[in-house]
Amino acid sequence: MQSSSARVSVRASLALLGLFIPLAACGTSSAPLPDLQFSDASTNDADGGAATTDAATSVKDGGPDASGVIGGSRPVGVHVPPSYVQGTPTPLVIMLHGYSATSDAEENYLQLTALSDSKGFLYVRPNGTADAMGNLFWNGTDGCCNFQAPFIDDSAYLSALIDQVSAHFTVDPKRVYFIGHSNGAFMSYRMACEHGDKIAAIVSLAGAMWLDLTKCPAKTPVSVLEVHGTADTTIPYAGGSNFGHVFPGATTSIADWTTYDGCSSTADTSAPNLDLEVAVVGAETTVTKYAMGCKAGTATELWTIEGAPHIPTFTHDFAPGAIDFLLAHPKP
Repeated sequence: MQSSSARVSVRASLALLGLFIPLAACGTSSAPLPDLQFSDASTNDADGGAATTDAATSVKDGGPDASGVIGGSRPVGVHVPPSYVQGTPTPLVIMLHGYSATSDAEENYLQLTALSDSKGFLYVRPNGTADAMGNLFWNGTDGCCNFQAPFIDDSAYLSALIDQVSAHFTVDPKRVYFIGHSNGAFMSYRMACEHGDKIAAIVSLAGAMWLDLTKCPAKTPVSVLEVHGTADTTIPYAGGSNFGHVFPGATTSIADWTTYDGCSSTADTSAPNLDLEVAVVGAETTVTKYAMGCKAGTATELWTIEGAPHIPTFTHDFAPGAIDFLLAHPKP
């Protein structure tokens, strides 16, 4: 666990770059806001062939677990790329949807299945559990989103899911990754905090870290990419509150992981801007990297999408860029 002085030091360096924004005073909402508001129709495999499968009860080159399916009572499918060969260590990417969304809806948005095929990683996209309003959620951090009983141990579920997939497929233990949107991004941070021994890197899209850092043991370095729009009014870039639960902003979240990973607080802003948001003209996204001195070859990055909302209209560059960040940061 980092000292408070070290945490302040990293945040101060971000402030000098004009990147740190104080915690916003957001009003408490009566309920968490929905993340995705489009159809959750199932997606099809890109090649439509037998080389891949998303069926929960049918997995290629392996059988279901003792309960009959991978994921047990919360079944998931494993998308297997055509290049997969049993016995050859293969990266695993787990995608976590946002609050009130589904894995199908999030896949329709991010479209990672085709990247699984082209880049050769196993792809899993589980679903959360339903709250009293019928919305799926993850029990992520203190800011989102299991605000009433029963309290779900999604951390244990997802950790076990990694083990189950690894039992049926040749998963490279040095290349297990999470990518999450909003509530799924909060959950990805929790997984990095509690299961860094299994996870090499995460991508958080419009998420945030624990506000109470004593709840984040972070004993093992994990590479982290935070992607956040400055016009996000659901999970504000500067932080805010959700159903009365306060969460930090994007710069604070990255500052915390920069310190956890032992990186120098000196930011590298030399990378050219990215063009990620269709609705904003030009290359609107700044890239801030922390890689000097990081433990175990890790790195942290912040992609700040100027003018983008909670659900950016992404160009074709976002998903490949996010996946490339993950694949570029294996465990040593």
